[in-house]
Amino acid sequence: MIKFYFNGAPNPNKVALFLEEAGLPFELVPIDTRKGDQFKPEFLKVNPNGKVPAIDDDGVFVFDSNAILLYLGEKTGKFMPENTPAHRAQLLSWMMFIASGLGPYSGQAVHFKDYAPKGLDYALNRYQFEAHRHYKVLDDHLAGNRYMVGDTYSIVDMAFWGWARMAPRVIGDSVAKYPNFKRLLDEVSARPAAAKAIALKDKFTFKTENDEEALGFLYRHMKTKAS
Repeated sequence: MIKFYFNGAPNPNKVALFLEEAGLPFELVPIDTRKGDQFKPEFLKVNPNGKVPAIDDDGVFVFDSNAILLYLGEKTGKFMPENTPAHRAQLLSWMMFIASGLGPYSGQAVHFKDYAPKGLDYALNRYQFEAHRHYKVLDDHLAGNRYMVGDTYSIVDMAFWGWARMAPRVIGDSVAKYPNFKRLLDEVSARPAAAKAIALKDKFTFKTENDEEALGFLYRHMKTKAS
């Protein structure tokens, strides 16, 4: 059985969505990042980068949400685009775009808006600009495509959904400027498996306070008592 190391953040939600959609049996292993669980030796054996999500598939360790989606999709044959060179190229291109662009820039936009010291206008403007730019690229692509790759729902749409559902927190009401982006977001969010994926966190009690201890674990470069 798959051990799924997770919390309620956007990247673990992508993997949770696949597991629920595919009906795969899995064991939840909560990692409370505000308490520093991600740095415990037993978790670092699964993911030496100390981040969620990660899975242990009977001794096969996979980390990074998009890598896990690709691994599970290829292993099970579920939610994969049609196996043609063109679709494979699109699959890899958009998965990497989401992994290297949409996710990181969205996360940094939130960080500099909500957590960084005030007065860093250059950094805030840069990451807000890049978040919007990535949303525009996706919106333009989806203007001519119902799904991210081909004509069927796939792991690429799941990867998209993880951070897309956080759009209001990243760019506020500006998400309305990207109607095609919002259309796919709403469609995936309406799937029963999406609600189940989001609800997994409610099976456990995760720390929610961003106190000094939590910030010391989440942002280790910050000078806090916990660091």
